[in-house]
Amino acid sequence: MADYPAPQSASAGSTAPITAGVLAYALFAIAAITTIITAGFAFTMPLFCIFGIIGVIVCYVKRDDAAGTWVASHFTWLIRTFWWSFLWAVIATIIIFTLGLILIGIPIAFAIWFFNGIWVIYRVVKGYLLFKDS
Repeated sequence: MADYPAPQSASAGSTAPITAGVLAYALFAIAAITTIITAGFAFTMPLFCIFGIIGVIVCYVKRDDAAGTWVASHFTWLIRTFWWSFLWAVIATIIIFTLGLILIGIPIAFAIWFFNGIWVIYRVVKGYLLFKDS
C-alpha cells in the first residue's frame, strides 16, 4: 500500500477570506433572485446583473488570498457558476433574436432565462450550505 502525504493546511499566518466568501454568496443570491424576477424582461437584466458581476470580481480578487484554504473551492464554485449562467443567458439572448421573429424563440428564451435563474439559486444555496459547514 502506498503512503500518501497528509493534506497540507494553510500556514498559520494565512487566514481564509471568509467574509469575502459570504459577501460573494450574498451577491450571487441577489443576482439569481433578480434573474428570476426579471425573466421575461430581458432589457432589465443587465441592470440587476451588476450584483453577479460584483460577486465574480470579489471571487477573482480574493481567490489568491484563499489559495490553500478551504474557501478556495468556494470561490472556484462561484466563478464557474457565474460563467456557466452567463453562457446560458447569452444563448437565450441569441435564440430570442434569431428565432423571435417566428415567435418560437420567445418562450424558449424565457424558459432558458427562468431555469438558469433556478439553477444559479440551487448552486448558491448548495455552495452556501457547504460553506457554512466549512
